[in-house]
Amino acid sequence: MHISVKDNLKRDKSARAGLAIIAVLILFSMITPFFSGNPEAFSRSIFLRPGLNNILGTNDLGQDIFSRLAHGLRTSLMVSIGVGVIATSISLLMGVSSGFIGGIYDIIVMRIIDAFLVMPSIIILILLSVFIRPATVTMIILISLLCWPEGARIIRGQTLALKEKRHIYSARTFGAKKTYILFRHIIPDLGNIIVVSFIHNARTAVFLEAGMAFIGISSITTISLGTIMHNAFKFYYLPVWLWWFLPPGILLSMILLSFTFLGNLMEKLIDPRLNNA
Repeated sequence: MHISVKDNLKRDKSARAGLAIIAVLILFSMITPFFSGNPEAFSRSIFLRPGLNNILGTNDLGQDIFSRLAHGLRTSLMVSIGVGVIATSISLLMGVSSGFIGGIYDIIVMRIIDAFLVMPSIIILILLSVFIRPATVTMIILISLLCWPEGARIIRGQTLALKEKRHIYSARTFGAKKTYILFRHIIPDLGNIIVVSFIHNARTAVFLEAGMAFIGISSITTISLGTIMHNAFKFYYLPVWLWWFLPPGILLSMILLSFTFLGNLMEKLIDPRLNNA
């Protein structure tokens, strides 16, 4: 499946916009916390309107909203990328090994995947979050353990198809070892599917983490876009929501939109019939 992502990216304006948005947000989250001040610092100046000293004003504890927004964006992106890497790695490991090895191992792995897929992931995540109030790292692990099965099933199916390709058969005929076939042919040909799985997991992680934080069942010490919205929603009857509640909501929407644009491009590369849809 050797398709030029670069050439297709040049032709897809929405995908370029999505890539630009996520790049700007990552750069913003990396640079801003170093000069935006301490997001935990308290003051007596509560509910200040946006001004020169406080770009987005202050919250009910006198904390600078812009500083918390910068740190919250970094946390949300960390969860997104962390889940994307971990969940996709598990999907790749389980999917490729299942399809490539086959036999009883394949049956066992597929039954495990089926068990995960039929479980209500959202409900499980909510119940676990209520009891353990997960911090950032714990949240990444929990979401990753719930996100990998879908990608593993897709990767397994594609691995089974690749095993029957002529170049794989030729490699076997010439005595190539299984590890050589796996790392030089199978996995490289899964490149686009791996990227799609990463984007899907990253997008899901942003939504789930923000949702858990917004309903108030994540760690109270974690600053994320979801926790900022959770705290701001308590004061919806005051005009402070304009500069406290809306900015994190806009940033979350931008993250989800950028991943959606990039995901659409990658899905079109995998299935060209979607270009005409």
